[in-house]
Amino acid sequence: MENQSEMVFVLQGLNDSLTNRQIYFTFALMSYLLTIFVNLTLIVIVCLEKSLHEPIYIFLCNLCFNGICGASSFYPKLLHDLLADSHVITYTGCLSQIFVVYCYVFCEFTSLTVMAYDRYLAICKPLQYRTLMTAQRVAQLLLLTWSFSLLESMVGTTLTARLPLCGRHIPKIFCTNWEVVKLSCSDTIVNNIYGYVLMFSHISQTILIVVSYTHLVRASLQLHSDRRKFVQTCLPHLVTLLVFTGSLVFDIMYSRYSAGSTLQKLQNALAAEFLVVPPLINPIIYGINLHQIRSRIIHNFTHKPETQGAHS
Repeated sequence: MENQSEMVFVLQGLNDSLTNRQIYFTFALMSYLLTIFVNLTLIVIVCLEKSLHEPIYIFLCNLCFNGICGASSFYPKLLHDLLADSHVITYTGCLSQIFVVYCYVFCEFTSLTVMAYDRYLAICKPLQYRTLMTAQRVAQLLLLTWSFSLLESMVGTTLTARLPLCGRHIPKIFCTNWEVVKLSCSDTIVNNIYGYVLMFSHISQTILIVVSYTHLVRASLQLHSDRRKFVQTCLPHLVTLLVFTGSLVFDIMYSRYSAGSTLQKLQNALAAEFLVVPPLINPIIYGINLHQIRSRIIHNFTHKPETQGAHS
């Protein structure tokens, strides 16, 4: 298609939601602001509190930062479309959104894998933990997480960008790689092969997480102290992993097996769940379950100056 860079995609996901656009806009705006607030709150608390400068909390900050990136790849465009009469996005804008969403997904999954490895060392090898999980190792794992995620995203987006397109209607409220690939009028076998490579890569990460948790559960059943540590740090991680994986599966099922335009609102909710739920839920889960973070949050929001505290 000539001048493909000047192409404009039409997002059709909001077609059935225009009658209640003010309600949806208010809900989306509040959800976005709350997501930014809870993630930034946790990041700031960890950064300011020296006692929280531990690997698990640093990895948690990285998870929260990635959550902000993921939410910011989705909400601003949605908020704009809820107030606009036409729901369009440029070719460049669509590829940019695909890249950021891609990166968010890969970074989230890799971060959760790294956190599972950290918990394995902390509980199963406590005497060697300080030696194995040094500041240098933490920096290397963070660099690996982002390098791996950016590389995967760059390759995937580049493979999609090379495809000539014969359509411009996307039946969703945001751009995704699979929806753009389906608009191609040429062979997409390379994209499909790369998809299988990514699937194999993340299945390998899943196996690593399963192996880690097998050891963690075994260790927690043996010692009461390990059981307490498992409940405090590993249980929130497990819930986070299940929420993110479930949300992502909903999106994949929607993209590949959606039944036309029926139940459009439900499909929109399921398709966007992996960009909405994990970034909002992750810091709340950890903030509630991790005693050190919970106590700092309570202290910061209930602390009064000494002059006022003297009267209480």
